[in-house]
Amino acid sequence: MKNMTNDQDKINQLSEKLDILLRRQNDFSREINQLKIEIEQLQSATSLQSSKEVPPIVDKTVTHTSVNIKSEKLTPNAESHPKEQPATVPTPKQKTSAQLISKKPKVKPKLEKFIGENLINKIGIIITIIGVSIGSKYSIEHDLINPLTRIVLGYLTGLGLMAFGIKLKKKYKNYSAVLVSGAMTIMYFITYAAYSFYDLIPQEMTFLLMLVFTAFTLVTSIHYNKQIIAHIGLVGAYAVPFLLSQGEGKVAFLFSYMAIINSAILIIAFKKYWKWLNYSSFCLTWLIYVLWYVFDYQSDNHLSLAITFLVLFFTIFYLTFLAYKLLHKEKFVVGDIILLFNNSFIFYGIGYVIFKDHAIGKHLLGVFTLANAVIHFVVSSIIYRLKLADKNLFYLIIGLVLTFITIAVPVQLDGNWVTLLWVGEAALLFWMGRTKNIAVFEKLSYPLMCLALFSLVQDWTTTYGHYVPEKPATRITPLFNVNLLSSMLFVVAFGFINFLNASKKYTSALIKDKGLSKMISFSILGILLFTMYYAFRLEIANYWGQLFKDSMITLNTDSSQYPSYYKNYDLISFKTIWIINYSLLFVSLLAVVNISKFKHIKLGFITLALILLTLVLFLTQGLYVLSELRESYLEQSLSEYYQRSIFNCYIRYISYALVALTLVYCYKLSRQKFIQRNFNQSFDFLLHITVLWMGSSELIHWIDIAGLTHTYKLGLSILWGVYALFLIVLGIWKKKKTLRIGAIALFGITLIKLFFYDISHLDTIAKTIVLVSLGILLLIISFLYNKYKHIISDETSH
Repeated sequence: MKNMTNDQDKINQLSEKLDILLRRQNDFSREINQLKIEIEQLQSATSLQSSKEVPPIVDKTVTHTSVNIKSEKLTPNAESHPKEQPATVPTPKQKTSAQLISKKPKVKPKLEKFIGENLINKIGIIITIIGVSIGSKYSIEHDLINPLTRIVLGYLTGLGLMAFGIKLKKKYKNYSAVLVSGAMTIMYFITYAAYSFYDLIPQEMTFLLMLVFTAFTLVTSIHYNKQIIAHIGLVGAYAVPFLLSQGEGKVAFLFSYMAIINSAILIIAFKKYWKWLNYSSFCLTWLIYVLWYVFDYQSDNHLSLAITFLVLFFTIFYLTFLAYKLLHKEKFVVGDIILLFNNSFIFYGIGYVIFKDHAIGKHLLGVFTLANAVIHFVVSSIIYRLKLADKNLFYLIIGLVLTFITIAVPVQLDGNWVTLLWVGEAALLFWMGRTKNIAVFEKLSYPLMCLALFSLVQDWTTTYGHYVPEKPATRITPLFNVNLLSSMLFVVAFGFINFLNASKKYTSALIKDKGLSKMISFSILGILLFTMYYAFRLEIANYWGQLFKDSMITLNTDSSQYPSYYKNYDLISFKTIWIINYSLLFVSLLAVVNISKFKHIKLGFITLALILLTLVLFLTQGLYVLSELRESYLEQSLSEYYQRSIFNCYIRYISYALVALTLVYCYKLSRQKFIQRNFNQSFDFLLHITVLWMGSSELIHWIDIAGLTHTYKLGLSILWGVYALFLIVLGIWKKKKTLRIGAIALFGITLIKLFFYDISHLDTIAKTIVLVSLGILLLIISFLYNKYKHIISDETSH
């Protein structure tokens, strides 16, 4: 009782505490709401105070409102001034007329600003330049002033415009920048005229003047922080190549000048990220270089020059694209990545063509390709060690490294080495992508897998089946050859990839969609099985194919002036049946491995499908080939040249044993729990079709050996009838309705065959035997149905 009293006291105490806390919570909640209202009122009052039209009202309202709020805190009734609060405190969504009036003067049309401050001055400077050009042209055509005076006046005009623009810089920066840009354009144009039209200054002086103008333009663009100045200077600078590209040896000046311009742009890139300036210089430089290479390049005279400036331009642009991003640690966008890749592949493409057309250089293509990979590897290492950028840039450049290593393989090597290096690289990338959770590596591994598979298939097609007896070097030693070895290494690599893909420990950072993930898993497993199967299948086919080519004999007959050629076509039949036997063994071993080791549902379904396909192939093609071998043994044509042994007949039992093995493991696999499907009826159908088909072939085989070929129809009808009886018995014993229905269908087919095909070709005795036999069988079947009808009825009731 005491315990119950104490518990009740504790409950009462806790209830009181809970009530106190709830009251405090309500008080806090009211105070918070009041504070929110007061803050909103003060904000609204402040915005009203900024309007000059209603300052007195704002002050009084705020004061009065504040007093009302304070009074609300002291008295529970807050409705002492019900009409004042709504009139002075607008909701946040409402706008007062004073607010609307105060905002109107701040609105400035954007179109007017753009036209007045940007467009008009640019149009004006362009019109000015055009006017100067027209005036210069008119003076030239009418010979109003001598050439030297024209040039001097042109320079003075440019310098005057520049000085005027610089003077206006403090107050009118944008306008000043446009004037300076126009002045630099006039300076470029006048220099061009002095060199090209009048020969007043030599080429070297033109080069120096253009260099000074370019440097001044780029420095000015940084000082003004205006990209347009750099663009105008760049356009003027790249007009110089058309001046300097005439005559022998001028191309060195051309490329040197371009290198200086691009170096200046590189200096800008350390301070400014002007992507359109980078785009322009990149496109113009490579365009001029490619045009020169297409129209003027001579391998004997320009090799060192071409390579020197190719490397120089590539390096300058590489640094230009990386400089600002690395220093400021900004992320690379799509445009930056495109430029980086284009620069690398333009450099490699032009270099590849230069080396390929050179007598010595064509042997260094692989080294050149690897050099590209080394360059990007060094850059990626520096970025990684100094932590200059985010990991995405590092992975991007590593991707370039792997790309050029991939290209170097087929460039320098051939045959199996290409396949092995590609599949090894794919396995390495996939491993890094999955274990290190790096999506870009996994993404790069997939095209490499496809390339490796394509290369492997190409190796197979160019190696196997090309044996020529007159050329012993073309013969391939069965099993002990480099082709099978490379195929097995390919299988090992894809087995490793499949293991990583199936492992739950390593998830993909790239593939998130379940449907796509399943498709990729199925493809990897499919490639693995395809390679495992075809590696030995090709060996078998090649072995018998070489024997077939060696079997050719030439016979000269008196009746014809042309020789006759013969081959042992039994070897082709042996090739076919051994490939089928190998296929049966392969699918059986695949089932054994899955049952005992992997227990993989996808592999299980694939194996069942392959078993079905292989059995159908054996029943349709294999049994026919076995009959051809039997016929060849019985006929013994060209026996003096080709020995045909009894093995032609006995090889069928090797096939039967492999079929039995396949059926056993098909049954075991279909009964596994991980398959999660019931294939009992399907397996029964497959089993009995296979047994009946093989039994029919075996019956014909022995009838043919015995020389009783005219009785095979009778024998088949009796065999099918007996097998139908067997299915009835088995169906009643195992309580399988499908077997009994199948037996009835088989008996129906047998009767149709008997009356519409067999009887017309049988004599009286044969007809009597077959009809009596089938009649007895039908009676037995009917007896069994009557005797065991209780079992059948119990089965159907369940």
